[in-house]
Amino acid sequence: MDQLGRALYLYTVDTQKDTSTCTDDCLTQWQPVIVTGVPQAGNGINASMLGTIPREDGSLQAAYNGWPLYNYSGDTGAGTTKGQGMDGVWFLVSGSGNAIQ
Repeated sequence: MDQLGRALYLYTVDTQKDTSTCTDDCLTQWQPVIVTGVPQAGNGINASMLGTIPREDGSLQAAYNGWPLYNYSGDTGAGTTKGQGMDGVWFLVSGSGNAIQ
């Protein structure tokens, strides 16, 4: 979860430790978690696995275990996980940094 309690997802089409492939129309439903500095780890998060990847627009996207992180526009609040398993490529990210399938 992010600092507001929203679910964090990874996109299995992305390249781990490299780039986000969610661009253009994808961004209407999936918002990259953009940071302006070093992301801070919360409870249950391994700080050494938390980092960033650069986006095409020059912004920094939070990443966990190398996977770029996203929020889903259909999640209506803290604890909502409506994006889980969507299209067989969007999954919640576990504390160990892997997709929860």
